[in-house]
Amino acid sequence: MNLLTCDRWARLLPAILALAIGTIPIRAADNAIALKAKRIFDGKSKSLVPNGVVIVQSDRIVDVGSNLAVPGGAQVIDLGDATLAPGFMDAHTHLTLDYSGDYNVRRLKEVDLNVSEQAIIATVHARATVEAGFTTVRDLGSRFVGSREFVDVALRNSINKGVIVGPRMLVATKGIGATGGHFDPTSGFRDFLFGREPDYTDGIIDSPDDARKAVRFEVKNGADVIKAAVSGGVLSLADEVDTPQLTPDEMAALVDESHQLRKKVAVHCHGDEAAREAIEAGVDSIEHGSFMKPETLTRMKNKGVFLTPTLMATEWIMSKLENYPPALQAKAKAAAAARSDMFRNAVKLGVKISFGTDAAVFPHGQNAREFKVMVDLGMQPIEALRSATANDAELLGIAQKTGTLEKGKLADVIAMPGDPIADITATERVFFVMKEGKIIRNGPPTVHAAAKETDPANVAAPVD
Repeated sequence: MNLLTCDRWARLLPAILALAIGTIPIRAADNAIALKAKRIFDGKSKSLVPNGVVIVQSDRIVDVGSNLAVPGGAQVIDLGDATLAPGFMDAHTHLTLDYSGDYNVRRLKEVDLNVSEQAIIATVHARATVEAGFTTVRDLGSRFVGSREFVDVALRNSINKGVIVGPRMLVATKGIGATGGHFDPTSGFRDFLFGREPDYTDGIIDSPDDARKAVRFEVKNGADVIKAAVSGGVLSLADEVDTPQLTPDEMAALVDESHQLRKKVAVHCHGDEAAREAIEAGVDSIEHGSFMKPETLTRMKNKGVFLTPTLMATEWIMSKLENYPPALQAKAKAAAAARSDMFRNAVKLGVKISFGTDAAVFPHGQNAREFKVMVDLGMQPIEALRSATANDAELLGIAQKTGTLEKGKLADVIAMPGDPIADITATERVFFVMKEGKIIRNGPPTVHAAAKETDPANVAAPVD
């Protein structure tokens, strides 16, 4: 081997070895961004790490850690005394709806809102949500009385195509429930006001065969997840809040068909009996769960079923109780009285908790207020943060793509001021949002969610 060849190998060998062990320096492209902050929460750890750095190229995270060297040529965004974190997730929203205003006024107006207007209003809700730091949502129902359109599918697709700004959405289309039950869009109105009784194409079922047809119909039309009401609800006039509304056979058929089509099942459920039947049927998550007893929660833990507690919905309703009819006030009080002990028991027993808020019951963009309620009821702040990141990613089936700050995952990164472990309300003051490598917000929001409380669009149909 001549001297020229030896010299060439001497220069190449370190690079080859570095490549083999994965330590070769990153050569920054023009679009590389280095995000820096005083601390970092990676979505899975049990503590914060100081001097956080996340390096992003295109739509991916290429490196993350403490005191990382910044690649040459990268754009550096130093966010100061803040905490970097994965984009938050909300496993229970209704972006196409808003019924956070006066319930009685809503009943008068809801039949007048054109579905096209509903779709336009939904784009405002989507932007408020992502600017609050929620880069992914599971949207669990887009029911609109008298409407057969799939507004949530259109919203999801428009966001995916970059037509509008909003969170990544997994949508359920129309909730599936029983005739006269919580998801019946005509329940509480006079008979035949809308010309016909709803059927499986509206999500209303009365047999196991109907359940299968409804699931197939919704998947055909774009559903990513199936939502069903297995017990009564707070914001529906014609049922009791904790009564079972699907038979075990109907529930089993619904879950079986959904899982055959590789779709997960989320069930609206306040009642304990209905929860036990749903857990036995194999559902993936129980939403609300207000009256569940410790024995039922233990079954959930043993079967790996997630609890999405939606605590903010109850907080909001109780703070605005005079805006609701007497029948709903009574149901809300009963659910509120039970849910705190239920949640404390779930945390104590180690039930998997997924972060979900029922946004639409309260104004969109205020989703992060759920964190403080969780912590006030006994959840550790770091576990509350995990519920909205790694836990939700696992429930939604997207953990391989997002939910944690790790090399190779989508660059969904947010920043909040200070230390959220010391003050969980820091989550309510997110000021930087990146979704898939694109900066959506760096400073004040463009949508002021607090102003939406009196939005005249608060007129859509009840879901939970």
